[in-house]
Parts: sequence; C-alpha cells; structure tokens
Amino acid sequence: MPTIKAAILGFGTVGEGIYRIINEKKKEIEQQTGFTIEIATILVRDIAKKRISTPGVQVTDDIREVFGQPQLDIVFEAIVGEEPAYTYLSEAIAKGYDVITANKTMFATHGPALLQQAEEKGGHIGFEATTAGGVPIIQTVKNLLTGDRVHRIQGILNGTSNFILTKMRKEGLSFKAALQEAQNLGYAEADPTDDISGKDAFRKLMILSQLAFGKQPEWKTIDIQGIDKIKLEDVLEATNLHYRHIADIEIDENGNLSGSVAPVLIGPDHPFYGIDGVDNAIIVETEYLGALTLVGPGAGMYPTGSAMVNDFIRIAGVRKKELITS
Repeated sequence: MPTIKAAILGFGTVGEGIYRIINEKKKEIEQQTGFTIEIATILVRDIAKKRISTPGVQVTDDIREVFGQPQLDIVFEAIVGEEPAYTYLSEAIAKGYDVITANKTMFATHGPALLQQAEEKGGHIGFEATTAGGVPIIQTVKNLLTGDRVHRIQGILNGTSNFILTKMRKEGLSFKAALQEAQNLGYAEADPTDDISGKDAFRKLMILSQLAFGKQPEWKTIDIQGIDKIKLEDVLEATNLHYRHIADIEIDENGNLSGSVAPVLIGPDHPFYGIDGVDNAIIVETEYLGALTLVGPGAGMYPTGSAMVNDFIRIAGVRKKELITS
C-alpha cells in the first residue's frame, strides 16, 4: 500500500487533534483511501514545551527541517495568525505538496492567492476547517455550485459569541461573567477580542464569499459589530426573541455584494432560534434548492481536526484517481 508522508505545522489544540485522529483512525483511513498516512514531522514554536508523546516523529522548531523531510506529500497547517503561516504554505505549494489549513485569519486574506498558486502547480488545498469547525460547509457549497447558484449565506460562525449570548439568556449571567466562563471552559482565548468584536466571524464570512461568489466585497464596506456592547438587560428584555450573532453576505442580480456581521434579534420561526451554546449554524440560499441549513460544533480539538482529516481523505481520493489515470 502506498504511503503519504505528512507534516503538521503547529501543535496546539488543533494540531494535536489532527495527530490523535490520524493515529486512532489509521486503519479506517487506509480502507477509505488506499493509502497509509505517516506523520513524519511536526513543527512547534517551543521545542522545550511539554506535550504528548509522538514516537517516531521528528519534532522541530525549524521549518527548514520540515521541508527537508524526504518525499513529503502533504502539510497540515494549524498555526495562529497570518504569518508565518502564509509564507510556509506558499513555499509548501511551490514544492509540490498538497496543503490543508484551519487558519481562517490567514486564509481570509491569502486564500485566493494560495488557491491560484495550487491550481497552477496542480496541487490541492483543503480549507474546510477554516469555517465553522466540524460543520461541512465548504464541501457543501462546492457541491451545490456544480449545479446551482448561491444567492445568500447567513451564519452563526463564532461559537464563543453564541455561548456567551446563551449563558446571558438562559442563566442571567452578565456579559463579563459569561465571557469568564467561556474562558474557563477553553471556548474563549485569554484575549477574546476577535471573537467578541465580530472579526473572527467576519473572516469566515469572507472565506465563504470567495467560495460561493468567486470574490469578496471591499472589506471596509462591511458593517462589523460584536456582542461586547450587549447588556444583560437587553437580553432579558427581549423575552420571546433571541439574540444571535449573525454574519450575512448576499449577491444581487448585478453581481454586487453586501454583507454585515452583527447581533440580531430573531423569533421562533427563524432556523437559528434554537442554536445554543458553542454550536455554529449556516443557511445557504440557492436558486434551485432554496434554503439549506447546517448545524454542528463550531470549534475544538476534534471537530476541527476531524474536518482537516476529512479534507485529507478527499485529497487522497483525488490522488488515487490521478495514479490510476496516469
């Protein structure tokens, strides 16, 4: 059975999730793909940091050692921030590696360039994990686009914000107390600015816009509002209405894009009404199918890692077809 050699860039929560899933599901992956996957090398920021045991795997803080691995095939990228992630992935594609990323901050900005580079090189990019964690929205939209046209996408795209709003409504917690609980449970970072300001949801919305419409709006035209201005009394006064932090993008008949990211009051007839906790939900409105709603876990080690491994399985399937026809 042929072997695919992989590198993992970044070994925090997501990187560890990838490693665990691949090792726990190795036999199932072999049966599904016809390939054995070997994690050959892991890039970390701090080589001295205590982490789980990875026997037989090179662990390094030097990207040159990663790219020096003989016969490397694919790179899983789980680094935080635009750089050095973009530089590393661009180099990986130039070397002929397939890449899979969970980095929405980087991909919202540099995704179009990476996709074009991969197309020119004949490589593949998986980016399901950049948007809505374990919800398979990227593959769903790709499938829809083969015979339909997307008009609008609405989404609860940030589980931290949804968790905070849920706690405020259900338990009467203040914004500050709900945020603290989200941090205690690991749903929110020590610096939660991107989550509560709407920037995280905005970046995911731009990834979906590029995928669904082939372009993004001018970023400055999108009104971005977070949940940090919502007070407990606002939530409690809404009674039968629920606050949801909704990212929204649509295209008109002339090809013009408009969108927003903001807290919205919705009623029981809205598909997002019952979406609580850290779950994400997305409505895709198309010309023929109508409105399709997907719901699932938005973040975490296993939902995100699973999305990346599923991307690998799809790419391996393409590789297998290429081997058969070559």
